[in-house]
Amino acid sequence: MSRPPELPVPEHVILLHGLWMRRIVLAPLRARLREAGFAASSFDYQSTSQTSTEIMTRLRRHMQALAGTVHVVAHSLGGLLALQACRDEHGLPPGRLVCLGSPLCGSAGARGLSRWGASWLLGESRDMLEGGVAPWCGQREVGVIAGTTPIGLGALSEELGAQHDGSVAVAETRLEGITDHCVVEANHTGLLFSTEVAEQVVSFLHEGHFTAARAGGVRRPPAS
Repeated sequence: MSRPPELPVPEHVILLHGLWMRRIVLAPLRARLREAGFAASSFDYQSTSQTSTEIMTRLRRHMQALAGTVHVVAHSLGGLLALQACRDEHGLPPGRLVCLGSPLCGSAGARGLSRWGASWLLGESRDMLEGGVAPWCGQREVGVIAGTTPIGLGALSEELGAQHDGSVAVAETRLEGITDHCVVEANHTGLLFSTEVAEQVVSFLHEGHFTAARAGGVRRPPAS
């Protein structure tokens, strides 16, 4: 009796939320990724009371527990945490990373809260949000999607510049060394609910780049 053919192992996608959020906000994007054939799941964490080291350790363990390809899609603060967690690829499964509206170069909004005496709202995430992360030099391909609809608490701040999503400036998302960058018409929270964002995420996870119609970054050549 012949054995039935083995089914291919689906590609996993782990989704991370941002500051002051919980995983319930990831449900619409998770559903769209599942419709696209990915085994998508949400990673929950406490953005102000847990240290970045604690969160990144948990994320790495979660990635290591999955078989096959493991991608990460992370919103806002989640993108900084995911990028730092993936800097050391040792022991991690292969996959790509997409950051949505993440202030990878540091957040003027976060620094503003500190100047106004409200840094306590950022909790343990203050240093990472204010300072951003170092240029990317890891092997994992990283794509960043930024929003350009200026609706949000930071819309009145001149520090965000001409292009921003109401919380994060487009310039704050352009980290040196990333693979690709694109902009969409969505505000900061709306990035999680946008059909166009979901389509761009799927494109990057499959192909390693965003669709040409909206791409706005310089792609790195593949590592030799």
